[in-house]
Amino acid sequence: MLQKIQETADFLKSKIKSNPKTGIILGTGLGNLVTQITDRTDIAYETIPNFPVSTVEGHSGKLIVGKLGGVDVVAMQGRFHYYEGYDMKAVTFPVRVMKAIGIENLLVSNASGGVNPDFEIGDLMIITDHINLFPEHPLRGKNHPELGPRFPDMSEAYSKELIVKAKAIAEQNKIKVVEGVYVGTSGPTFETPAEYRYFRAIGADAVGMSTVPEVIVANHGGMRVFGMSIVTDLGVPGKIVEVTHEEVQEIGNKVQPLMTQIMKELVQGI
Repeated sequence: MLQKIQETADFLKSKIKSNPKTGIILGTGLGNLVTQITDRTDIAYETIPNFPVSTVEGHSGKLIVGKLGGVDVVAMQGRFHYYEGYDMKAVTFPVRVMKAIGIENLLVSNASGGVNPDFEIGDLMIITDHINLFPEHPLRGKNHPELGPRFPDMSEAYSKELIVKAKAIAEQNKIKVVEGVYVGTSGPTFETPAEYRYFRAIGADAVGMSTVPEVIVANHGGMRVFGMSIVTDLGVPGKIVEVTHEEVQEIGNKVQPLMTQIMKELVQGI
């Protein structure tokens, strides 16, 4: 794995003329943030050595290198999911590569189902913590000390400093945000009403099928993480309706400009 990470990092370094310190992973319906990136170079995943290829509708499958708000960034337009059939090493491989090319801060976004009865569809949730319910752990197997410790601390998986900054940005721009715990599951089915009740009972505010593995690996590598989730449907008794992937994308697109504003200013303030 170390050799593959280095091969991929060397390839990207040959394409990147700047020295980005911030990486961004864009989720379902949120890929349009890249329209804000200037001086950009698009690198298709299929041209990157050892990279998986995204198979999900709404995930474009490009690595975008450029400037966001004048700051050098690397953005993943399209992520990899466990439910696509990839193992956790493949799902989190891009995070390893980001670390290898010098990324110190990782911003992640996703679409989620809200299980907090106070949430509304379209809310932007700042992720304060997570619960990992994936059946495979991304750090399972041999640990490479070069990548991080055998037993990494997860007491601050999401940077408190970045959360404070993001809340201040939202307040300044009069953007409503909520805070909560994100529970990650394997998917690809949306949840049953009983599962929604279970997630709420164990302390979750929103549920989704991504993010958690990437955040674990980022923490393993010593990166600071900020996460934001768009609540695209509700798993609250009395508010549960049939939901499709297309509807999730549509809601994500509607509130994407607000998340873009927060992310852009946060990148500038890091």
